[in-house]
Amino acid sequence: MPMNLMHRKLCSSEKWAAAVAEVLPGWLARFDLGDDVLEIGPGFGATTRVLLEKVPRLSVLEIDPASTRLLREKFGDRAEVVEGSGAEMPFESGRFSAVVCFTMLHHVPTNALQDAIFSEAARVLRPGGLYCGVDSQLSFRFRLLHLGDTMNVLDAATLPARLGAAGFTEVDVRHQPKQQVEFSAAKPS
Repeated sequence: MPMNLMHRKLCSSEKWAAAVAEVLPGWLARFDLGDDVLEIGPGFGATTRVLLEKVPRLSVLEIDPASTRLLREKFGDRAEVVEGSGAEMPFESGRFSAVVCFTMLHHVPTNALQDAIFSEAARVLRPGGLYCGVDSQLSFRFRLLHLGDTMNVLDAATLPARLGAAGFTEVDVRHQPKQQVEFSAAKPS
């Protein structure tokens, strides 16, 4: 989804990649992602770089054609890079052991499209598979960074019901106001 110039510069910077590389491994250590993982919306690939060191097989799904080309150049020999929408995933049902997404859901313009992503994540997961992610919450700095961007912040209070409606169980949502919301959920076995 559209990002302004300042936002693109930040997310494509080595400083951002270093911050992700410092924080994400500890967060991921809480989960068993299994052997075949899908990342939705990796953007410039800071999270992809970390995931490649943590999982045996990784596929990434990116809606932006320019970002898809960049990801193929960077990681195409180590990950399956696919251009497409998380709301209409071009993968067979039950393929993945885990689906992850990091700071991208707020770029999805409507709740209906976010819900479609949740449903598609459930569809492409194996029984017992895990869907987890992190997304940013509103703050003054976050609003400034997103001037002119698509910004549809997840409501942590309604997220458990939305994930349940998509077919998930064992929903866990952790909310840090003005910082982030973290979630995990399982596809029933």
